[in-house]
Amino acid sequence: MAEVTAMDRLARRTAEGLKLADSELRGRMSSKAAPLIEQLSAHLIEAGGKRVRPALTLAAAELCGGGGAGVAKMAAAVEFVHTATLLHDDVVDESALRRGRPSANILYGNKPSVLVGDFLFARSFQLMVEAGSMEALRILADASATIAEGEVMQLSTANNLSTTEAQHLAVIRAKTAALFSAATETGAVLAGASPEKREALRIYGDRLGIAFQMADDALDYGGQTRKLGKNAGDDFREGKVTGPVMVAFARAASEDEREFWRRTIEKKRQEPEDFGHALTLLTRHGAVRETIARARLWGEEAKTALEIFPPSELRGILADLVDYCVERAA
Repeated sequence: MAEVTAMDRLARRTAEGLKLADSELRGRMSSKAAPLIEQLSAHLIEAGGKRVRPALTLAAAELCGGGGAGVAKMAAAVEFVHTATLLHDDVVDESALRRGRPSANILYGNKPSVLVGDFLFARSFQLMVEAGSMEALRILADASATIAEGEVMQLSTANNLSTTEAQHLAVIRAKTAALFSAATETGAVLAGASPEKREALRIYGDRLGIAFQMADDALDYGGQTRKLGKNAGDDFREGKVTGPVMVAFARAASEDEREFWRRTIEKKRQEPEDFGHALTLLTRHGAVRETIARARLWGEEAKTALEIFPPSELRGILADLVDYCVERAA
């Protein structure tokens, strides 16, 4: 029997709200004028994503004693923003797989993927307005702008081994954590939470997002394609400067090692056997292990933020979700 994970428990707990959010998603991704929009959107939205971000919006609202149609609309808006960024990411990264299937840009081309991503962003803003809270709209709108900034920031750190820890963290915060924190904070706002509880959930989402991305970066060097939903080693082949590479480069024991990373990451001159050698160096210097350890530290901050809420099953699920997101990479 398959293990019931914290993600499974969160999905079950928020099932009713997720059903409403999915109904909004299916209804809003259609277009009579351009049928390709629905076809391309459905390829990604219905590909089996875990819906963790909309589930977090619903869970945060419930933790603060609220719920309703407005929360479901905001949850759908969060998922549309996430889906739009995935479409754009795959074009920028020239990715071939997404959620274990051929990516939309491979099947439909770059231009349709970018334009449909823009359409989904527009749909998300319609849903934000209908959710009925100007403050929640402001939070998710700000997050959308931050995500776009993060994409541009990543361009400056890609293939750049002089990237600092602070710069790397800023990219993670913008590209990943911003939407996690917006998901949880908007749920709190729509539930009428106190400023203290709203801030606690914002912090929880931010720290969870950072831990999630660091674990994802570790998985790229230690995971399986089936588990990742993309090809293992994609970050290496794309020359991305992520946590494991930064650690291995900083701990390089010789000029030969440093030159290997410069050739494969900065210059992107790679041979078929280079990924295997990269794994050897990462293991030698404990780079993946160190990245997971850092993810755990951020995860502990996320769990600490929940302590403002009285103990409950839902609080326990959200705390366990942190461990689930990190330990999948261990």
